[in-house]
Amino acid sequence: MTTETKTNNGRTLRGTVVATKMVDTCTVAVERYVKHPKYKKFLKRTSKFLVHDAGNTANVGDKVEIIEVRPISKRKSFAILTVK
Repeated sequence: MTTETKTNNGRTLRGTVVATKMVDTCTVAVERYVKHPKYKKFLKRTSKFLVHDAGNTANVGDKVEIIEVRPISKRKSFAILTVK
């Protein structure tokens, strides 16, 4: 018999908690900078993700690190890794 360990090769992102109104779920805003193709100016782009937060440990304004996991619901496929 062989023992296999599963590794998580999902994305790891850092963001800020913006809402905690649901049970075991919070909304995290992740900001990134992209360069405009013509004007070469850097623009700030924000994406919001629904994140699984077992036990509602995060509060609004917390900096969190999230990791991609298997789909938990229709829009929720990230989980909180660390709360800072």
